[in-house]
Amino acid sequence: MEEREWLKAQLKEIEKWEKDQQKVWFWEKLSRLPFQMLDKLTPAFIQKKIGVLLDEMGHYIQSGGAYLTSEKGIIHQFQKKCADDSIQRIEDIEKAPIEIMDAISEHMGKNRTNLATVQGATTGVGGMFTLAADIPAVLGLSLKTLQDIAVTYGYDPKNKEERVFIIKCLQLTSADVVGKKSILKELRSFHDSEGKHENMFSQIQGWREVVYNYRDSFGWKKLFQLVPVAGILFGAVSNRSQLKSIAETGMMQYRKRRIVSRLEEITQQEQSESGA
Repeated sequence: MEEREWLKAQLKEIEKWEKDQQKVWFWEKLSRLPFQMLDKLTPAFIQKKIGVLLDEMGHYIQSGGAYLTSEKGIIHQFQKKCADDSIQRIEDIEKAPIEIMDAISEHMGKNRTNLATVQGATTGVGGMFTLAADIPAVLGLSLKTLQDIAVTYGYDPKNKEERVFIIKCLQLTSADVVGKKSILKELRSFHDSEGKHENMFSQIQGWREVVYNYRDSFGWKKLFQLVPVAGILFGAVSNRSQLKSIAETGMMQYRKRRIVSRLEEITQQEQSESGA
């Protein structure tokens, strides 16, 4: 098990990252201004696609949808890294060193970012017509990436509370500075010692906002993707940036939960030894 001081140092780094997330640059604020007008100009078939995403997001929260993680593949990576064939379930991953969890999560994030880059370039060929296919494709890849990161840190995304946590990570990535502060506050209920998540299900009532913010957060880069052929470059850059941010958010939040859990284990162990 990692030492307390190392865990506390890692926790401080994550808390610093969370503070940085609450800063929004001036140009980012400006990039959001045209989207009220864009709503009126967006073709009906894209608006319809957004409506489908709303329904799909609700289905995901309830049942996991079609976005099931590659659990066996991740377990196999831990078996190789830890040289331990006894790791057979997600529960077995919980005891793996955090540094190995980090390495696998980072590698996975890079692979998914590269995949999103290719996907964005491919769907950028046809302008607004292929953009309608790009939005649900990126959303699906985002959900799968966050599910895989959950497994990497020993949490089972088949549990409903984990799916809610994943949606919160998606919200955190796409929210503005005010929204980020609120979401980070909500996520702390997953990090506390009592692990009370009861309120999270009522908080997810605003999940429809996730999809709209998700679309808007593409900013100017997605506007350029509306131009056929030229959209190849902008689609690749946009998707790469999006998945990179999502992977980083998921890793930071799940890493924080695992670190807090390890600190609690150390405290309990010390109390047990002192009592003996």
